[in-house]
Amino acid sequence: MFTTLHPRQVEYSIIVWCNPKKRKDTYIQEPTYELPYLLTREQASKFLGIDPKSFDKYIRASDDLERFMIGRQERYTVSSISKFVKTHSI
Repeated sequence: MFTTLHPRQVEYSIIVWCNPKKRKDTYIQEPTYELPYLLTREQASKFLGIDPKSFDKYIRASDDLERFMIGRQERYTVSSISKFVKTHSI
C-alpha cells in the first residue's frame, strides 16, 4: 500500500505480521524512495507494481490517462496515475 506524502516522494507502509507460534509481532519498514515529478513508462509501472508490458496493454492504451509529452516520449505524474486507478477501479 502506498501513502503519498508529496508528489515527488512515496513511502511504503509498515507491515505487521503476527506469528501464532511465537506470539510475537514482527515489524518491517520498507525503504523510502523518491520519484521524479514526471515518470517514465518503467517508473510508472514500478509505482503501480506491475510489469511494463501490462502497463502498456491495460493502462497506457487508455485515452483517460493524462500524459505529458516531451518530444515523442510520454511522461506521467503520480497524481494522474492515482486518479486513473481510482476512477477505473471496480
